[in-house]
Amino acid sequence: MAEKSTSKSAPKTGTASKRGAKTTRRQNAEKGFTASPTLAANLQLVLVDLIELSLQGKQAHWNVVGRNFRDTHRQLDEIIDAARTFSDTVAERMRALHAVPDGRTDTIAESTSLPAFPMGEVSTTDTIDLITARLEATIGTIRDVHDAVDEEDPTSADILHAVLESLEQFAWMVSAENRTPATS
Repeated sequence: MAEKSTSKSAPKTGTASKRGAKTTRRQNAEKGFTASPTLAANLQLVLVDLIELSLQGKQAHWNVVGRNFRDTHRQLDEIIDAARTFSDTVAERMRALHAVPDGRTDTIAESTSLPAFPMGEVSTTDTIDLITARLEATIGTIRDVHDAVDEEDPTSADILHAVLESLEQFAWMVSAENRTPATS
């Protein structure tokens, strides 16, 4: 005797969810919140700048020379590691929301807000200023998209808060290297 099926029919492949992109059984078998195109685009902007920050940090790491080299070299490693971790967290959050992160080199080059890093050896003093500017550019991107992200998805905004906290601390610590004490 054949058993009677009590399960409801599976969703049709290729149907659009209430929010966001068209889903397929293979891509989005799970249910849940789906990022709108705006949320996905805002997270993509952050992702691109974090990946570029890690790449430019590595360029600086390889080519920094001069006074206080070792400390600068090591501090760059900390920034690179953090940027890589943060970019992975943002990309994985995008996937959890059924958005597709794009970390391809041509995408990064075309869409980053960070200025290009100079070629060749760079003095420690200039490296400090250049990396501070890139940290601040990445922070600016996150702050620019924050409110829109928070309005749609507070969980993604929480991730951005953690990234901001860390990058702002790096910017302060790196920039302090070239500062002189303020006079009263």
